[in-house]
Amino acid sequence: MDDEIKRLRWRCRRGTRELDQLLGWWLEARYPDAAGENRTAFAALLEQQDPQLWDWLIGQGTPTDPDQAAVIDEIRTRHRV
Repeated sequence: MDDEIKRLRWRCRRGTRELDQLLGWWLEARYPDAAGENRTAFAALLEQQDPQLWDWLIGQGTPTDPDQAAVIDEIRTRHRV
């Protein structure tokens, strides 16, 4: 799992501090204990473009995938975004 976390940590580096911190928080705090579908959803979120991710994280839309939406909601709730 260490290699997987390292790979995902690299993919969390988005170029904006805000996205880096929000995505990095979920990876470090939730990913190790997350269910398989949430891990898959998080990896799929990292495939999205930064503007789309940012819109979802600030509440300007929601992913159509319910597992991705759950990850976004958890990040938003934890950080009061």
